[in-house]
Amino acid sequence: MNAPLKQHLIDPEICIRCNTCEETCPVDAITHDSNNYVVDAARCNLCMDCIPPCPTGSIDNWRIVGAPYSLEDQFSWEELPKQEQIATGDGAEAIDADVQALIDSAHTGAGGKSVAPASALKPSVNLYNRDSAAIATVTGNYRLTHEESDVDVHHIILDLGDTPLPVLEGQSIGIVPPGVDPDGKPHRIRLYSIASPRHGERPNHNNLALTVKRETNGVCSNYMCDLKKGDKVRITGPFGATFLMPNDPAANIIMICTGTGSAPFRAFTEWRRRAMPNATGRMLLFFGARRPQDLPYFGPLQKVPDSLLGKYFAYSRVPGEKKVYVQDLMRREETMLAKLAPSPHTHIYVCGLKGMEQGVDSALDDICRSAELRWADLRDAMRSEGRYHVETY
Repeated sequence: MNAPLKQHLIDPEICIRCNTCEETCPVDAITHDSNNYVVDAARCNLCMDCIPPCPTGSIDNWRIVGAPYSLEDQFSWEELPKQEQIATGDGAEAIDADVQALIDSAHTGAGGKSVAPASALKPSVNLYNRDSAAIATVTGNYRLTHEESDVDVHHIILDLGDTPLPVLEGQSIGIVPPGVDPDGKPHRIRLYSIASPRHGERPNHNNLALTVKRETNGVCSNYMCDLKKGDKVRITGPFGATFLMPNDPAANIIMICTGTGSAPFRAFTEWRRRAMPNATGRMLLFFGARRPQDLPYFGPLQKVPDSLLGKYFAYSRVPGEKKVYVQDLMRREETMLAKLAPSPHTHIYVCGLKGMEQGVDSALDDICRSAELRWADLRDAMRSEGRYHVETY
């Protein structure tokens, strides 16, 4: 038998196909097809460079194997295989100490792995791919930011007709932009968080909404923002099995975001408003933008009652005013957050631009210290219980 080895794998249930890992890998060990992102065991040197940038923790998975899983195996997976029993060299059934140590290390990755909330429903994932995409029809495309803002964010409504596409709040779908890149290859699929609740932008309609920011050279964002009513769009997914809303009216949901990171939190808020109007758990939103004119959903948010959603807006580029970021507002609300943080009913979600989690983490560290708590320990416990989630891009 070959000596057991530790193989790096990607969890297809959690992966949102953002391509961060493939772009990060220094030895080109990561590749993808229309179904999955996979790791070539023959190339992977276990350098771990791809672990920290992954927004979902899907990259932080390992198995101890006698022979590596092939790329063909990995491309076909809908979920990761369980750790198999590894026999020792003499064919014994028991696992020897060295192999057991390898297995133990395989279950302790470099970063904390995301877990879905215990009360969340089981999500459907990866129902459609590039080769068998779902077709949606545009029924609405509305600019969300003020006309004076140079930040162009759109709320886009897509109708699925008779095509089944079950989604949950916190999941994403892929958009297949038409055309090819300068090398003649099809444009990469782009992922967008769903901004509407599970039963549709309109209740009991087979549709969903996306929040899309136009990027100057963005192939897919410009395609999406320019869509007209009646246009057809190819969809893949849905993706994401952990960044999900707790299906518990007693859950305290603390949402921290910037820009289009507000999309899943709009879905969270709408689902609780429609399905749990008498929920006892609190919902809090810490939302950052440069100016009020740049903040998506600013107008509609003013109409959401404080009894449903506590709102805290941070603006970092208002002329003549001090820069304020979401972490600053969190520190201002230290007393409230210090009371909520240790509760087993509290869930924390961070979504937005990559790097924002560092400021949020620092603020939570300060807040917990004021309550004689260790944030690092509490964070690890919350993550393992499916109550702490970070999704940045």
